[in-house]
Amino acid sequence: MNISRITIQNFRGIEKGELLLPKHAVFVGDNNTCKSTVLEAIDLVLGPERLFRRPVVDEHDFFAGKYLDKDKNPIEIRIELVVTGLSEEQRSRFKYHEEFWDEGRNELIALQEPEATDRPGVLRAVRVQFIGKYDPEEDDFKGKTYFCHPETEEGELAEFGTVDKRLCGFLFLRTIRTGARALSLERGSLLDIILKLQNKRLHMWEDILSELRKLPVAEKKELGIGSLLSHIQHAVRSFVPSDWAENPHMKVSDLTRENLRKYLSVFMCTGMECESGKYAAPFQHQGTGTINTLVLAMLSMIADLKADVIFAMEEPEIAIPPHTQKQIIHSVRQRSSQAIFTSHSPYVLEEFNPSHIIVFKRVGGSLSGTSAELPAIVKPKFYRKSTFLRSPSCPPDTACGRGYGI
Repeated sequence: MNISRITIQNFRGIEKGELLLPKHAVFVGDNNTCKSTVLEAIDLVLGPERLFRRPVVDEHDFFAGKYLDKDKNPIEIRIELVVTGLSEEQRSRFKYHEEFWDEGRNELIALQEPEATDRPGVLRAVRVQFIGKYDPEEDDFKGKTYFCHPETEEGELAEFGTVDKRLCGFLFLRTIRTGARALSLERGSLLDIILKLQNKRLHMWEDILSELRKLPVAEKKELGIGSLLSHIQHAVRSFVPSDWAENPHMKVSDLTRENLRKYLSVFMCTGMECESGKYAAPFQHQGTGTINTLVLAMLSMIADLKADVIFAMEEPEIAIPPHTQKQIIHSVRQRSSQAIFTSHSPYVLEEFNPSHIIVFKRVGGSLSGTSAELPAIVKPKFYRKSTFLRSPSCPPDTACGRGYGI
């Protein structure tokens, strides 16, 4: 499964934009050219957990913060993906929504041209889109994902739901949160994804909460907490009936099941000795490089559990040595149907052919992306020794025209 085209309207720094994506791609460009925004846009369409966030979008997700036009009508965020390379399972589920994509011409085949579907390079495709807008009646922002084809007689679209998204297998690893949630049990974490792929359901929450509530807290008389709470109870009873504020005491936790999902953490030995043996610390206290390597190992597990998966990663080079950066790129590409990266690392870029390096350019709110090309003085066989890549649409004296060191 692959994303062949993405079209974006009114999302964050992008008023309008369209990108064609190869099988594997790396996004490059100056800061603030919306590389991460494109990954966030894909996540709105395909991310199975993304729409659980409330609100799904807010005013800052709209281009220039404008969610109402001059007549106070809602402005829509629209993000559309053309997805190709469908598996048999996906084709079976999406068969009523199939269209055809001509990868030679990079366009959808019109419904009135059924004979064109027999041309070489024509692929079965499904088109899905996210629509987000402000609802004045609810005074809230709403968003859903839909199949783009076919429309009903009333002009409505079928919803592209969570089960459909999980079948697509999109995983987005953000730079800041890559390690923070990887080994927690929070919904959407890597560990949670692995458990779901293994069809494992955790039945431990009530036992944990029950044990926590039994733990004695501040019961020693010399601490004075018990007597203080008794005085508070006595004072309260001068204002309210005697059965109110009964038996005040402390417990270690008022956590709920959802709280536990966030706060339970995997501990790992650090190699240091303590009185009880080897000292273990929460995984997020490990070094950044160790955490990112853990993430890579878990990505490998997910890819092995799910044959058809699209990975999107921001800056895989963060706190990782060059040889490991190359391993990450090689491993993720081998295990995924499509891998999309953002990167500033020369060690990442040299793993891609120029045609797979998408150079971003944003003018005002208009986003474009063009495949990199080698300067005329650099021969293809010396590609990895060259110094610059540039977009053919960028003048030499611009930031994108100056190139990216490899």
